[in-house]
Amino acid sequence: MQIDIGIAEHDRQTVAEGLSRLLADSYTLYLKTHNYHWNVTGPQFATLHTLFETHYTELAAAVDLIAERIRALGFEAPGSYRAFRELSQIEEEDDSPSAQDMIRRLVVGQETVVRTAREIFPAVDACQDEPTADLLTQRMHIHEKNAWMLRSLLEDG
Repeated sequence: MQIDIGIAEHDRQTVAEGLSRLLADSYTLYLKTHNYHWNVTGPQFATLHTLFETHYTELAAAVDLIAERIRALGFEAPGSYRAFRELSQIEEEDDSPSAQDMIRRLVVGQETVVRTAREIFPAVDACQDEPTADLLTQRMHIHEKNAWMLRSLLEDG
C-alpha cells in the first residue's frame, strides 16, 4: 500500500538514509558504552559502571525509536554489524583503554551522534517532517548533555 503522509518518496528516502546513519552511530555507541560498562576499572569504577549503564540503557531504547521512524517513512532499517560498520562514523575499538580514555572516547562518540543528527536537519526541514525533527532534537539534547557530563569527569575541579 502506498504511503501518503504528505512527504514525497524521494524526500522520505533522503531522511531515512540520514536516520540510518544516526541509527548506526547510536548502535555503535551503544556497543562501545556497554563494553566499557563491563570492562571499566580503577578508582572511578562504581561511578563509571553506573553512568555507562545509564547511557547504554538509554541508547538501547533510542535505537528502537530511530529504526521505527525509518520504518514509518517506508524504508527498511539497517540491522547488521556490517551495515552499521559501513554507515557509522564511530569507530570500533579492540583495545583496553583506561577509564579516562574511555570517558574521552565516549565524549567523542556522543558528539559524533549530535553531528550526525544535525546533518539530517536540512532534509527534514525541507520536507516539513516534524516527527523526525522532534526525534532529532530529542537525540541531540540527550547526547549533548551526556557529552557535557562525561567531559566534567575529566576536569580537575
